[in-house]
Amino acid sequence: MRKSRGIASVLMAVLGVVMAGAGPVLALQGVQAQREVRHELAAQKIAFPTDQAKLPDALKRYAGEKVTTGGEAKAYAEFISAQVAQATGGRTYQELSAQPAAGGQLTQAQQTALMGEALRGSLLSANQAENLSWLLIGLGVLLTAIGAVFALTGFSMRPPRIVVPDSPEALESLHLRLR
Repeated sequence: MRKSRGIASVLMAVLGVVMAGAGPVLALQGVQAQREVRHELAAQKIAFPTDQAKLPDALKRYAGEKVTTGGEAKAYAEFISAQVAQATGGRTYQELSAQPAAGGQLTQAQQTALMGEALRGSLLSANQAENLSWLLIGLGVLLTAIGAVFALTGFSMRPPRIVVPDSPEALESLHLRLR
C-alpha cells in the first residue's frame, strides 16, 4: 500500500508539472496566432465605408473603421454578402453559373459573385482563426491550473515517515510525546 501510494504521488506530481509547463506554451501559441491574424488583416488595409448610409443598420457602428480583428472581419464579410446580393439579385455564383454566358466568358454578375464569395470566405476564415486562438489561450490557462492542482496534490501525498525507535528509552519518550 505504501509503495503504490508513493508511486501514485510521484506520477501525479510529474503529470502536474508537465501539464503546468505545457499550459503556458499552449496559451502563448494562441496569443501568437491572434497577433498573426491581426497583423495579416491590418496588412490588407480593409476599411468600412465612412458613410453610414452605405452600411446596414447592424454595421453602422463600424463606419470608417479598419478591419483588424476577427470580429470586424466577420462584420465586413456580412457587408460583402449584402453588396454581392444587391449586385446579383440575391443569386449565388453557382446559380449564376447555371446560365452560360455568350462566348464562355463570365458575366459581370458572375465575376462579382465569385470575387465576393471568395473574399467573404477569407474574412470568415480569419474570424474562425481568431476564435480558435482564444480557445488555445483558454485551454492553456485551464491546463496550467489543472497541472498546478495535480502537482500540489502529488507532492502532498507523500507517504508518512515512520520513525523506529532504536532503544526502549526512545520508545518510551516517543510514546509520552504522542499522548
